Amino acid sequence: MALPGGSVRGLLSAVLRGCLNAEQSVLRALGLQPMSPALAVQTPSSLPAAAMDTDNGESGPSFLDSIFWMAAPKSRRTIEVNRCRRRNPNKLIKEKDNIDMCPECGHLKLKHVLCGFCYAKVSHETLKIREEIRAKEGGPFNVSTLETVVLYQGDMPRAEDSEKRIIERNRKRPSWFAY
Repeated sequence: MALPGGSVRGLLSAVLRGCLNAEQSVLRALGLQPMSPALAVQTPSSLPAAAMDTDNGESGPSFLDSIFWMAAPKSRRTIEVNRCRRRNPNKLIKEKDNIDMCPECGHLKLKHVLCGFCYAKVSHETLKIREEIRAKEGGPFNVSTLETVVLYQGDMPRAEDSEKRIIERNRKRPSWFAY
């Protein structure tokens, strides 16, 4: 709902703004500064800078000019406060309750993490398999795109393995290496 005097107020504010803008442009044209609040006090340009200097330039910069001031504590922390901060229960080492024995080798390991000793065995076995593939293919640049099947002692190739590359290892199949 519009007020009856709403259009009159808008008209008056527009006229007032126009008058203020015209006044400022006239003052600028005459070389005078417009009347507005000043943020800094201006000094007259007729005074030379040397007349304002009171030390006559005889003394050099003081030692306080070269110091970079930083925040400093108001008082020393007591030993009790320091110890309470350092020995906070949130900062102490937590007890681990997710340690389990590896079912393959019996070493302690974290649950849901591969045992470090078993990983060393797996990486050694895969290195031997890669060496046999490299010897069979004749180098890294002659590698075929066929899928590889690793057969251990006592393993027989299946019917679907006829079109795959077969690598034979002369040792018993490790328990962690599924067919």
